Amino acid sequence: MSVIRPQPSEHPIQYNASAVFAAGTVSPAAVAGLAGRLDAARAESLADLDRWRSGGAKPGESLDPAFIDLPDRLLAAYGTVRPESELFAILQTARRIRDAVDRVFVLGIGGSYMGTRALFEACCHPCHNDLPRGERGGRPRLSFEGFNMDNDSAQGLLDVVAPAGRPRGDDLLDRWAMLIVSKSGGTLETAAATRLFLATLLNAVGGDVARLAPLVVPITGKTGRLAELAKAIGCPDGFDIPDGVGGRFSVFTAVGLLPASIVGIDVVRLLEGAAAMNRRFREAPVAENPVLQYVAVSHLAEVEAGATIRVLSSWSNRLEAVGLWYDQLLSESLGKDGKGATPLTAVTTRDLHSRGQQHQEGRRDKLITNLVVGEPRRDPISLPKLGSYAANQDQLDDLAGKTWPEMLAAAVAGTNEAYAQAKRPTADILLPRVDEHVVGQLLQMLMLATVVEGRLVGTNPYGQPGVEDYKKLMMKRLRPA
Repeated sequence: MSVIRPQPSEHPIQYNASAVFAAGTVSPAAVAGLAGRLDAARAESLADLDRWRSGGAKPGESLDPAFIDLPDRLLAAYGTVRPESELFAILQTARRIRDAVDRVFVLGIGGSYMGTRALFEACCHPCHNDLPRGERGGRPRLSFEGFNMDNDSAQGLLDVVAPAGRPRGDDLLDRWAMLIVSKSGGTLETAAATRLFLATLLNAVGGDVARLAPLVVPITGKTGRLAELAKAIGCPDGFDIPDGVGGRFSVFTAVGLLPASIVGIDVVRLLEGAAAMNRRFREAPVAENPVLQYVAVSHLAEVEAGATIRVLSSWSNRLEAVGLWYDQLLSESLGKDGKGATPLTAVTTRDLHSRGQQHQEGRRDKLITNLVVGEPRRDPISLPKLGSYAANQDQLDDLAGKTWPEMLAAAVAGTNEAYAQAKRPTADILLPRVDEHVVGQLLQMLMLATVVEGRLVGTNPYGQPGVEDYKKLMMKRLRPA
């Protein structure tokens, strides 16, 4: 996890449901019997992309499948017409912002920030914001707001850049910028934060709008309130959220790629990982396809064994935000018409001390999918010996020399063995390591699986009618007739 990263792994991620079969929750025969429907759901998901391109959406139908081949299209353009490509423009803007400021705020809600947070926590140094600038490789700190109406949280971030309402100064280490992410530009939480931070940033540049403009980068739709505001400010850089890409599927647009590039994440490798997963999804037969196998086991566990709660259990702290991103993805995509499993993120071994009892001996309504990392990114830590001042009071002398990865592997094996003894179903997504290529594979796999499952069960995975209701009712209270 150093700033200078090792060569990323090329190894593909794998899905293993053998423990689910052993528990008797789902049978291999049932998975094999679903192959025809899975093939049809895959074909329908890919056909959605063709329908969208030809303008074939039905009246009133939400259709946002352009995320599917987006990584391939971005990479192809970058490799052929590089200076004119979207990815080149993103990298150029990232370089400009990186050299100009020491902190960047991402203002957004839902998919407008959760994917970025997942990339940041998975791929950057775990203490990135706490390191001096030199140890961050000259990359800015990254903070998030605009996803809630928490007064003290917003005020706390303002304290960082403008204590007591006064700018800290004009030194590089005091300068900051804003990325405002909202496809419609009309979401209140983000719009309100935008006003608040714009006023603070304008004060920091002495009220000079010409100095303000380069420090504000909108990422929004081609039209809308945020697009109009950016035009009024005169922002020199701005990026569209492409048509056909919904917010929760937007991590591989400028929404995720621009802030990721600013903090030093290799976004080309990220896209290459996503494109590699696309190839496997399109070409691999059902029995060898991680997307389709994941969908089959999850779906059958729900309908045949009542596993309506899906626990994504990460054995790495750095992947917790991936789980939270996936919570939103699955909930908003499939939680409709009285249907849809409930996702839950856990970090183990941490949550074994809070949820482990329930998972092992509570209701039999859960499918646990482990995110298991093969090797750490840094040199393994070994358990040290204590000095002469101690007499093995902690009873760990016999473990001296064991490494953190060895102890974690024992925890993974022990937990899965305990679940197996209790006939609790667990599956594994095996990640060779946590790097950009692997994370790209993982996020694309989960997005593709969500869409395929929607088509499998007859739920449109696009659109979010329930969320729109809360927005209308909230504004009705703020603007009573």
